[in-house]
Amino acid sequence: MIKCTFENGHEALLRHVTVAAIIERDGKILFEKRAIDLVEGGKLCLPGGYAERDETLDQTVKREVLEETGFEPVSVRFLMYNDKPLEGENHRQNVVFVYVVEVTGEQGEHDQESSEFLWYPLDKLPPESEVAFSHLEYVELYKLRQNGKIA
Repeated sequence: MIKCTFENGHEALLRHVTVAAIIERDGKILFEKRAIDLVEGGKLCLPGGYAERDETLDQTVKREVLEETGFEPVSVRFLMYNDKPLEGENHRQNVVFVYVVEVTGEQGEHDQESSEFLWYPLDKLPPESEVAFSHLEYVELYKLRQNGKIA
């Protein structure tokens, strides 16, 4: 939560804006294992993070994919947003914008937020108990859209 004081002196707790990236290659989805010192450390998640000041969400998702995975993003396509205020153990109340990201080349250098990268076939995703936040739900929605079951 962000504590903000407005011009009139009123204080409010505001929510963070974050992005998550679904990266598919050869029928597999890229998950990263979160560094142990992070919220939900040791669990799998999609690459992503916080939007920075003066940055569009497209710029945010491209930056986060490059920083966290080392892959070069070549295109981004908006999939959905999640604005559920209370979600699992994550009480930061983030508003998450989920994108499908096409990447090129091989994986390069990445930051310290991830300890490992794993590709899971779309039909053999990890169990929900091993995935942080609602990231498995995002991939399931992506699968439904890919199969033409929802618009």
